[in-house]
Amino acid sequence: MTQDTNPWHGRNDAGEQGDTRRLFQIVQTGPLACQANEAVVLGFASDAGVRRNQGRPGARLAPHAIRRMMAGLPAHDLSVLWDAGDIPCEGDALEQAQAKLGDQVGQILDTGARLVVLGGGHEMAWGSFQGLHAHLSNQDQEAARSILIINLDAHFDLRTSRPGSSGTPFDQILAFCGQQNQPVTYAVFGISRLGNTAGLFQHAKDLGVFYIEDTDMQERHLDARLADLNSLINQADHIYLTIDLDCLPAAVAPGVSAPAAFGIPMTVVEAVVRHVKASGKLRLADLAEMNPEYDIDQHTARLAARLAWMLLAP
Repeated sequence: MTQDTNPWHGRNDAGEQGDTRRLFQIVQTGPLACQANEAVVLGFASDAGVRRNQGRPGARLAPHAIRRMMAGLPAHDLSVLWDAGDIPCEGDALEQAQAKLGDQVGQILDTGARLVVLGGGHEMAWGSFQGLHAHLSNQDQEAARSILIINLDAHFDLRTSRPGSSGTPFDQILAFCGQQNQPVTYAVFGISRLGNTAGLFQHAKDLGVFYIEDTDMQERHLDARLADLNSLINQADHIYLTIDLDCLPAAVAPGVSAPAAFGIPMTVVEAVVRHVKASGKLRLADLAEMNPEYDIDQHTARLAARLAWMLLAP
């Protein structure tokens, strides 16, 4: 699949009245000099973890595809959008790429900026979390504060096999937190009973994972799910929100590594995102598993761009 050298271009409405700015007109792609409360995107161009997990590759192309769809979105209240570039994964050097991602995430969060990481396979979560944990450790030298991981996903990603893959990141995170005495709650919304083995369900229960299946994530369940979120959020100091785009139905999001036969409606996904963001506790968000190789008319890239815009807006 060929790519534009620069994804940041779009329609120019400068001749129209009012504020006609679009994201491509406010993006800064040079040396990163973001400040507190400014919006930043960072790409993780990897599908090495997907390959290790026997999935279909292509997610390494996602950051560019999502940026391309973000470019033409109206800026509204955003005054600047920083593009921190991509963390590539060379060959199968996944652990090195995850470490680089963690370093970059930590440095950006230390500036006080609002960051969304664009992936890439869900192996990105292990790197993203390392960066968040380093940042929080720098900010608070006292007792460890609790972190809530909210994952919108059809899969637990709690596989115990090593080396790590797109199927292992949250098992890696929970093991790390246990070693660091870091209080953490892992909550997954959208689990597919047909996308996870009985062994994975048992492992999740053994680890005390909070989860809701996709059949209970439809529009008629929204009030109950927001109540669940409130209970979880009230007990947390910091939130890491990670959205695996395969939580959406395959008919809506065909361009993912593992399409969902059922999935969560986009209206519910958006409501959850808005609710988490409104809590004031969201510290980091990322979007995983977008796969341009299988997208249709950029449907999935457009959904990812919309979610990124929602997360980055003031």
